Amino acid sequence: MVVTIPIAFVEPSTGEFRDPPLIPLFYAAIAGIIIIFAYSTYKESKERKAANTKRRSRK
Repeated sequence: MVVTIPIAFVEPSTGEFRDPPLIPLFYAAIAGIIIIFAYSTYKESKERKAANTKRRSRK
């Protein structure tokens, strides 16, 4: 995902800047990063909640 952001602005084969940058590609990369971050946060929160429930039930 992070590699896609520079590709939106630089032509990989020549190394030159794109005259009109590929804005949809840039926003798609940003959206992908946000989705991955949100999902990992959700998954971690769910695991932490299950661990806390299990720890509290042992008492």
